Amino acid sequence: MTLSLRRRIAVAATLGLALVTNAACGAVTPASTAAADGSGFTLAGYIKDAVEKGQPLKIKLSYHDPSLAFAVPIRQGMERGAKEFGVDAQMIGPSGGNPADQVAELQTLINQKQIHGLAVSSASNDALKPVIAQAYDAGIPIISFNTNNPESKQMGFVGQDLVASGKSLAKELIGVLKGRTGKVVVASVDSGAGWSNDRFSGFQEGVKDAGLQIVGPVNTGNEPSAAYNTIESTMAAQKDAVALVSLDCCSFTAGAKWLQQSGNAGKIHSVGFDIQPQTVEYLKSGVVDLTISQAPAEQGYQAVKLLADYLKNGTEISSVDTGVLVVTRANVGDVPVEG
Repeated sequence: MTLSLRRRIAVAATLGLALVTNAACGAVTPASTAAADGSGFTLAGYIKDAVEKGQPLKIKLSYHDPSLAFAVPIRQGMERGAKEFGVDAQMIGPSGGNPADQVAELQTLINQKQIHGLAVSSASNDALKPVIAQAYDAGIPIISFNTNNPESKQMGFVGQDLVASGKSLAKELIGVLKGRTGKVVVASVDSGAGWSNDRFSGFQEGVKDAGLQIVGPVNTGNEPSAAYNTIESTMAAQKDAVALVSLDCCSFTAGAKWLQQSGNAGKIHSVGFDIQPQTVEYLKSGVVDLTISQAPAEQGYQAVKLLADYLKNGTEISSVDTGVLVVTRANVGDVPVEG
C-alpha cells in the first residue's frame, strides 16, 4: 500500500470515527449510570449481572443475508473485534434475505435473554423497526450496521452514509462520461430494499443536472445467472445506453460480465460498489471504470467495538461513518478485497 493511500485511509477513518449522529434517539446513557425511571435506555438486569460478574458477553450481528459475498469481510472484521475486546461475537441471519425470517430469529433471541448486545443490518427498514424497539425496551443495547434505521430506537449506526455514497457515485460517473449525455441503466440486486432506495435517491440527486436519462433501477436479484440474464435483456432494450450503473457488489459483477462477453467493454461506461475478487479483475482489465468501497470489515469491527465498549466501560455509543473510498485501476492493488 502506498504511503499516500495509507495516509488518506487513516484520515478517512479518523474523520469517520468523529462523525456522531444522535438525531434518531439522542445521546445514550452509559450502562453504568442507566436511568431506571423510563427517561432513557435501561440495561437489562441479566446483562448488568453478566457484566458485573465478568461473564462472557455474547454479541450478535444479524445480517440480512449472510450467504452474500459481502458478508465475508464483515464477519472477518467482527471476529477481529471479538478477539480484541474479549467478547463472544457471532454473525446470524436468514439465507436469502427474508425480512420475516430475520425478525423471527431476532425475537427468539430477545425473548430467550441469551444475548448481551445486538447489531442489525436489514434489507427492509420498516420490517425491523418494531424488533429494534423490542430489543431496546428489553434493555438490550442495539445498533444498526451496514444499513441504517434512522427512525428506529437504534442507539447508533456503523456504516456508510448511503445517500451520500449515491451522490459520490453520480459525481464519479459524470467525471468518466466527460460531458457525454444519454441513457444510464441503473441495476440493483434488491431495488425495493431501504439501502437501495437511499443509494438511488442520492444518485438521482447527483445527476439531475447532467443531461442523463435514468432507466431503472432494474431489479436483478442475488442469483448470479439470473442477474446476468436480467441485465442482458435490459441492455438489449437499451442499445443506446451510455452507462451501466450498479448500486451494489453483485449486480455490478453481473453487469461487468455482460459488458465483457457482449463486446461492450470500453463502449459503455460502468461504475458500482464494493471490491469483490471479480471486480478487481474487471477493473484491472478496463471492463469497468471504478468502484466505491464502504469498508465492510471496518463495519463488522466497529459494531463489536461500540457494543463491547458500552457494556464493559460504559462508553457512550456514537455513530461511525465508514466513509467512501473511490477505487480505480490505478489504486485497486492497494485496497483490500472485500470477499
